[in-house]
Amino acid sequence: MQAPNFSELNHPAIGALFHHSDRELLTLFQNHPEQGRFFTAIFCRYAQIVYSLIRHSVRSPVQGDYLFALTWQHIYHELRAVDLRTDIPESEDGTISLQNWLINMTAVCINQADLPPVETIHYSLADAPPPLWCYVKQALDLLAPLPRLVVLMAQTFRWSETRIAAYLQAEGEAISPAQVKALLVKGYQNLEANLPADIRAIYLGEDWGDRQAIV
Repeated sequence: MQAPNFSELNHPAIGALFHHSDRELLTLFQNHPEQGRFFTAIFCRYAQIVYSLIRHSVRSPVQGDYLFALTWQHIYHELRAVDLRTDIPESEDGTISLQNWLINMTAVCINQADLPPVETIHYSLADAPPPLWCYVKQALDLLAPLPRLVVLMAQTFRWSETRIAAYLQAEGEAISPAQVKALLVKGYQNLEANLPADIRAIYLGEDWGDRQAIV
């Protein structure tokens, strides 16, 4: 598995954060959960190291990419609660480096991984880089139950509106294919709206422009 190039590294929203230390990025990430570029900047800084460790632990590139995404999802949730004072040791000059902590988290994920067969994995690293995947999952959790279910069936199983309606009808939900289509349209709109604005700019091509940012 050759380490991929991550295009988000070249986005202005990420480039503006290059000068920040690990401590500063982590503090910004924890203090501003409504913004996604701080976690994305941490990802860009250490993605190659994590990918290299995973690359040597699995044989299949498909399973490797999937484990890479799962590992960053685990890192995302762990970093939310990590305590800078106790969980990440300081060096002699008082600075911190996330590298050793991330290596340990990656090792935990590798050792605990129970990867599904290659043919059942539908994840694409090119289509959903880990930061985008993390924030899409977060945005999905904010959808109402029925729109979320409809969106998941359409995206995960590639089911048509007619098939989704038939499934829901069998489960006792009185719904037509036209209503499913309307739910999908509204679900996708809400899903995108639930994503942080900077994540939409980095990954969906929205104009970043001259927005004032916390940096």
